[in-house]
Amino acid sequence: MRKLFGTDGIRGIANVSPMTVEMAVQVGRGAAYVFKNGKTRHKIVIGKDTRLSGYMIENAIAAGICSMGVDVLLVGPLPTPGIAFITSSMRADAGVVISASHNPFQDNGIKIFSRDGFKLPDSIEEKIENLISSNSIDSLRPTAKEVGKAYRIDDAKGRYIVFLKHTFPMDYTLDGLKMVLDCANGAAYKVAPSVFSELGADVILTGVSPNGENINHGCGSLHPELISRMVKENGADMGLALDGDADRVVFVDENGSLVDGDHIMAICAKAMMEEDRLKERTLVATVMSNMGLEAAMRTMGGRLVRTGVGDRYVVEKMREKGYNLGGEQSGHLIFLDYNTTGDGILTALQLLSVMKKCDKRLSELTNIMETYPQTLINVKVKEKRDLTQVPELASKIEKIEKVLGDSGRILIRYSGTEPLVRIMLEGADEQQITGFAEGLAEDFRKRLG
Repeated sequence: MRKLFGTDGIRGIANVSPMTVEMAVQVGRGAAYVFKNGKTRHKIVIGKDTRLSGYMIENAIAAGICSMGVDVLLVGPLPTPGIAFITSSMRADAGVVISASHNPFQDNGIKIFSRDGFKLPDSIEEKIENLISSNSIDSLRPTAKEVGKAYRIDDAKGRYIVFLKHTFPMDYTLDGLKMVLDCANGAAYKVAPSVFSELGADVILTGVSPNGENINHGCGSLHPELISRMVKENGADMGLALDGDADRVVFVDENGSLVDGDHIMAICAKAMMEEDRLKERTLVATVMSNMGLEAAMRTMGGRLVRTGVGDRYVVEKMREKGYNLGGEQSGHLIFLDYNTTGDGILTALQLLSVMKKCDKRLSELTNIMETYPQTLINVKVKEKRDLTQVPELASKIEKIEKVLGDSGRILIRYSGTEPLVRIMLEGADEQQITGFAEGLAEDFRKRLG
């Protein structure tokens, strides 16, 4: 059996293996078995985004969990970080998120949080996989009053909204701020507008009319050009775009210029250092973050620690070393003082609090770092071969590394959720790195495409 869990749970085309109803039932059974202990009644939270396929997968997972004698708490469409929060606050044994994040609507996925709101470690995911592949729990079937029940939690959104507002300083409001908000027709379409408007902002909305098929379609964090245009058309102070499950966010300033996760991390890290709140004066980011972020942290008297790609690895490093701020260039930011996973709305509130305290526009704050030219090309591949087994590609990469030296870097990695290889180059000479990236992309198409 091939590995089910990737870097961010299970993901694929809905109703095609592994994202089938049958597999969802098995995942529910496996998760229930792993988290069930002792004789007390157990419960698992299930939430989802707005995809059409979410209905069938939600019911299948719930059936699997109930079949193992564990109760289900259904919260409906809610951001991924909201489900992590609800899982922890309700003392549930685990939380399940049904979402494919920024992927198109025909895809879906399953992510699981433990009772403390953190994503599962590899060892627990492997245990669930082994239970499914071995059929070892097929015979364990509670009967009569021992089967589980499913309950709907109607106030989950309200609880999460209150939590988010409490992360914003009590002595500040957003009165006088005009902002564009794009919810990607996804999980935050009700929560996010409520949070910002209740804090006093004048909110111009888009991406808040989900129909099951339009999640991430021409909107959200993958399409910041929409909020850029709307900010300029409406004379707004800033704009922000969430992705389908609202665990990431990107911004545009009052001029419509893009502000990515690296800039937000730098801004927030500086503010936290000034208030002596950044633990060990250390920011955690991935290998994808720009070299300019590292330089900015050194200038501010802090340091940057890098991890592999994936917010789960950022969180693991933060927990291991006791750091409290980390994230990804793509807009996943983790403020461990508040929540256990990336949270787009919470990130926006932290940025807005800095803007209020400094009384500065976003464009002024982004001067904190100089961005090195960076090129990223995604190439579809038929197989994800070890590059040491493709000498032509390995040799080409080695030659580029020698040319770049200390003035740049190259990063080649396979996507954990899609049949893609991601080719990233960074350096002082934009024309040079673009040429290298395009040449490599063509080589990958020939060899592995």
